[in-house]
Amino acid sequence: MVVTGNIKLEHGAGGEGMHELLKLVLRYFSSEQNDTGSNAAIEVPLAALDDAAVVEQIVFTTDSHTVKPLFFPGGDIGSLAIAGTVNDIAVMGAQPLCLSAAFVIEEGFPVAEFERILASMRRTCDEAGVAVVTGDTKVVERGAVEKMIVNTSAIGKRTAALDRNLAEVRKYRPITSNWLLDSNLRDGDTLIVSGYVGDHGVALLSFREGFEFDTALQSDIAPLNKPIQTILAVGGIVAMKDPTRGGLANTLNEFSAKSHVGILLEEERIPIRESVRSACELLGIDPLEIGNEGKMVMGVVQEKADEVLAALKQTKAGKDAAIIGKATSELHGVVMKTRVGGRRIVETPIGDPVPRIC
Repeated sequence: MVVTGNIKLEHGAGGEGMHELLKLVLRYFSSEQNDTGSNAAIEVPLAALDDAAVVEQIVFTTDSHTVKPLFFPGGDIGSLAIAGTVNDIAVMGAQPLCLSAAFVIEEGFPVAEFERILASMRRTCDEAGVAVVTGDTKVVERGAVEKMIVNTSAIGKRTAALDRNLAEVRKYRPITSNWLLDSNLRDGDTLIVSGYVGDHGVALLSFREGFEFDTALQSDIAPLNKPIQTILAVGGIVAMKDPTRGGLANTLNEFSAKSHVGILLEEERIPIRESVRSACELLGIDPLEIGNEGKMVMGVVQEKADEVLAALKQTKAGKDAAIIGKATSELHGVVMKTRVGGRRIVETPIGDPVPRIC
C-alpha cells in the first residue's frame, strides 16, 4: 500500500495503512537524515518507530486523541490521554516525569463536560504519580473539529530497575540495547500479555453503536508505569509494548519484523473474554486486531518467564496475565497454533477494525 491521493481513516488506525503514512513522514524527519545542525545524541530515533524516542538519556513521546464518543464505559478522552502517554514512556523501561496537555475545543462545547474531562485527567495523573506541567488551548469554529482533540506529551528518565533488568538479561544472552525496544526479541524468548485483550475497543464500540454484547464490559484504560517497574525489578525483559491501535496482531508483527525473528502463538492461551469473542464473531472482526489501552505485551528471556509472570500476576494490572507464545527462528512472521491443532498466519492488520477508539 502506497499513500497517494487523499489521506483516509485507515492511515491513522495502526497497521499497514499507518505504517505507509509514517514512511512519508520519515522521508522528511528521519533522524538518520538529520542535517539541521543539532548535536543532540539521539539514542532511539524516530526511524525506530518505537513508542518513544530517547535523546540525551531523556525519553520523550507525544500522542493525539480523537476518541468518539468522549465518554464511554470505563473512561473518557481525558483518562485515555494521560494513561496512553504514560504507557508509551513506561514500556521503554523509563519512569514518566511530567506531561503536557493541549486541547483543541469546538466552540459551544459545554464547560461542565470540559471540567469533567479535566477531573478525569487529574485522577489518572494521581494514579500514575505524574503531573501536567505545561500545555495549550485552542477554540475553533463549529465543525472544524468534532467536539475536542487532546494532545499529550511526556518526558521520562532511566531507572535503576531498568539497569538491573538488563543486567539480568545478560546473564542468559547478549543484548546490545540499553532500552526495551521492539527490535530486541530473539529466538527462544517468551511472549507474555498482561491480561484480556479487546476490552477497550469492544466496550467503546458497543456503547457508541448501541450494541448490547455485555453491559458490564468496560474499557481497560490504566497507567502501567508502576506495575512495569515492579516486574523490571525481577529482570529478564527484553521488549515491551502497549497493544493500542491494531491490537495484539499489530504489536507482535512489529516485534517480529524489527527483530527479524518469527513468533509462534498458542490461541488457547490468549486471554479473551467470552463477551468480546462473541461480539467479534458477530461483527466479523478479529479480537487480536482490536486496540487496548491498559495492557502490555512483553518478550522475556525464557529462563525468567515464569518468575516475571508470577510477579505480574501480583499486580492489579496483570492479575490475568498469561504466557501466549515464543519467538522462534523456525518461522517467518507471526503464526498462531489454533485450538484445533492447525496453524494460521496472523497478518499485520490494515488498521484497527474499530475506528476512533483512541
